[in-house]
Amino acid sequence: MKKYFNLFDFSQKIDYKTEVLSGLTVALALIPEAVAFAFIAGLSPLTGLYAAFVMGLVTSIFGGRPGMISGATGAIAVVIVTLAATHGVEYVFGAVVLSGLIQILAGSLKLGKFIRLVPHPVIFGFVNGLAIIIFMSQLDQFKGADGNWLTGETLYMLLALVLLTMLIIWGLPKLTKAVPASLTAILVVFGIVVAFGIDTKTVGDMASIKGGFPPFHIPAIPFNLETLQIIFPYAAIMAGVGLIESLLTLNIVDEITETRGRSNKEAIAQGAANVASGFFSGMGGCAMIGQSLINVSSGARARLSGIVAAVMLLVFIVFGSSLIEQVPMAALTGLMIMVSIGTFEWASFRTITKMPKKDIFLMFLVTLITAVLHNLALAVLIGVILAALFFAWDNAKRIRARKYVDEKGVKHYEMFGPLFFGSVTAFGEKFDVLNDPEEVIIDFEESRVVDMSAIEALNKITERYQKVGKKVHLRHLSPDCRKLLSKADQIIDVNIIEDPTYKVLVDDLA
Repeated sequence: MKKYFNLFDFSQKIDYKTEVLSGLTVALALIPEAVAFAFIAGLSPLTGLYAAFVMGLVTSIFGGRPGMISGATGAIAVVIVTLAATHGVEYVFGAVVLSGLIQILAGSLKLGKFIRLVPHPVIFGFVNGLAIIIFMSQLDQFKGADGNWLTGETLYMLLALVLLTMLIIWGLPKLTKAVPASLTAILVVFGIVVAFGIDTKTVGDMASIKGGFPPFHIPAIPFNLETLQIIFPYAAIMAGVGLIESLLTLNIVDEITETRGRSNKEAIAQGAANVASGFFSGMGGCAMIGQSLINVSSGARARLSGIVAAVMLLVFIVFGSSLIEQVPMAALTGLMIMVSIGTFEWASFRTITKMPKKDIFLMFLVTLITAVLHNLALAVLIGVILAALFFAWDNAKRIRARKYVDEKGVKHYEMFGPLFFGSVTAFGEKFDVLNDPEEVIIDFEESRVVDMSAIEALNKITERYQKVGKKVHLRHLSPDCRKLLSKADQIIDVNIIEDPTYKVLVDDLA
């Protein structure tokens, strides 16, 4: 049954049954992670659960990517753990609100589009590293309260339930897609545990999730410059980490669904969600790739699934805590392991022999940093910087010059390739100033002057010719190039009609 679902001027076809059941599955998967991330940050379980509810609801309604799920995340928990330990939870709430305001500003300034600068090998590395993190985080379920690995019958029973969950998630879609495989797996394992009285770890063994509606609460911190100095560094890092993780998740969901989300709208929605989370006793968060993949793999494509997930999570907290606390962790562990398997870009292995060596290096480096340091923003940042350096190095080698002397004795240098900071040295070595004839033409019809370093290189080469009393003509330069050259009137002889109109990138620090 497909109908149109209109919410806040957003119309799209949805399957109500799929959306509702997917949302219910996601709500169940949100609980253990929200509780675990709250523990990582040194906060109460309800702080993580409230964040999951508020973040999920706000971003589902106002976000730029229908079907994507947001909530409390490990990346945010790692950032705020020190702030929580040194200054307390009230400062955490203040930092969450400030991070949201920063994200709203970033979205308003249209900075979300810069996520397009992240190269594919970096996205591969990010996704693979994240899959490893999701898998490794599930291994804790195979340890006892003393931190030692489980043994004997307890271990075998846990493994059996986990494998049964994984088998249902893998096999059920091959038989029918009438119901989400993930939800079916959870219910089947839950039923088996209850029916046979199996003694295994449950959600309630982690912590109680019973609570009420998130209370509105203005952070109890001094509103002065000293407080701002304390929380701003944490807020800025949270804002950056949250946007990077959210927008990369948006790109991944875009590829899976073959649709396109709106990055700037998502950035504003993430910011608004964090502001609301901070005022409703939540730890803040961002998009969750694991839960987002559960959602879209279950067939959800609209906003309704995220809204249902958030609302059902609150229902579980307020009314159904006693029931949800009986859900075996084995079912949720099996679900998350299947998510990690589905998240990993196995295709990246098949393309290794076809990828350039630098791309392979980038992919493995980003994977390693993500998996070892659990710092997703740092991994992506390093990957983007290295990709830019590799690009600059490759283009620096592409500057070439075709040289010839015409019938009038004028020497021509026809340039090919971009002239920028990385290629200016090679550019200067192309010219034989002392042995060239009295008149020289440097033609940029097949080249492009990119930045201020290139302009300075042009100034230097023309000065070298002037010092030996030779005249040089620079042709096919854009108007802004000519304005930036210090002695333009003396050296430029161009046909303005044929000149390009591109702009030179001017570095404010140049």
